[in-house]
Amino acid sequence: MPIIDLYGHELLRQRLSESVDAGTLPSSLLFQGQRGIGKQRLAIWLAERLLCAGENPACGKCTACRYVRELTHPDLHWVYPRPRLKDPDPDIDQVREDYAEATAERVENSGLYAAPSGSEGIFVATVRSLVLRAAMSPAMGRRKVIIVGDAERMVPQEGADMAANAFLKLLEEPPADTTIILTSSEPGALLPTIKSRVATVRVPLVPDSAVRAFVENPVVRKALDSDSRASTNERIRLAAGAPGRLLTRRDSAKATIGARKIIDAATSPRRAVHYSAALAQGSAGARGAFTDTLEALVDLLGERTREALLRKDDIAAAAASKAVDAVLRAQTQASGNVNPQAIAAKLIRELSSTLK
Repeated sequence: MPIIDLYGHELLRQRLSESVDAGTLPSSLLFQGQRGIGKQRLAIWLAERLLCAGENPACGKCTACRYVRELTHPDLHWVYPRPRLKDPDPDIDQVREDYAEATAERVENSGLYAAPSGSEGIFVATVRSLVLRAAMSPAMGRRKVIIVGDAERMVPQEGADMAANAFLKLLEEPPADTTIILTSSEPGALLPTIKSRVATVRVPLVPDSAVRAFVENPVVRKALDSDSRASTNERIRLAAGAPGRLLTRRDSAKATIGARKIIDAATSPRRAVHYSAALAQGSAGARGAFTDTLEALVDLLGERTREALLRKDDIAAAAASKAVDAVLRAQTQASGNVNPQAIAAKLIRELSSTLK
């Protein structure tokens, strides 16, 4: 079964196609933009465009296109955050087997998957596997395509940027027959040395018309109906231009709980509660979950602002609005390689002086 089609990004796809036809597509790209807008699916589309053996790429009919859409093309190598393997020093075969199973599960779900948890990452063994793949000749066509989803997750693990630095060596000397596509929702967390070696492509939000087509896809509708009976219009509103968010609604409940705990801690007079809430955010390995918590915190404080305005309580509305500004600053800090506990501790101190 192929994965579902890419929805939206028509103008960007046209620009990328023109670059491929002109022979000006950079060998290393970074697709950056908000979480849930389809950056990795766009990367797979570009891989199909590059690997297609038909006369009108991406034709969708040739063997190469079919293999790409089934995620079985031998020259397409897609990695993304995964739980750390039990073996502390896994070999290449173990890494490839883990990704083969994970990717097969994504195919089984038609390419629909939730965002990775904060504890998942792209570890050194995975990068070593990619470097080895890049050195090999293409198995089927004339090119290889390497996709690294959520590439910022190479940074927090391992303690010394080992995975990111290993990947840097590949970016410094990319094989002529290889295209590397990174995607990131938190580009500030990427090493500057990596960002300086890739061509950045900003991926925009998806228009409501494309979101509607996405949620009305029978496969998508079935997946969403198992979790919620919301109407199509409600789902379009919830997606807010990032349809992938609809696939992580279960995780959003956990993020909302975490956001409420931060507000409760900030409004508590007990310092011990402040420290406890900050420590609960975990270390760098939990940064992805912390980002979700901050997004939920913005939503909660936005509701607080609206409720205060309805009560005509200008002081409370101004305080909540000021608190939102503090959270937005924390989001910017969280996009870098910073410990979530340190950011949370500072944020709670700011909120405690703002919220009453």
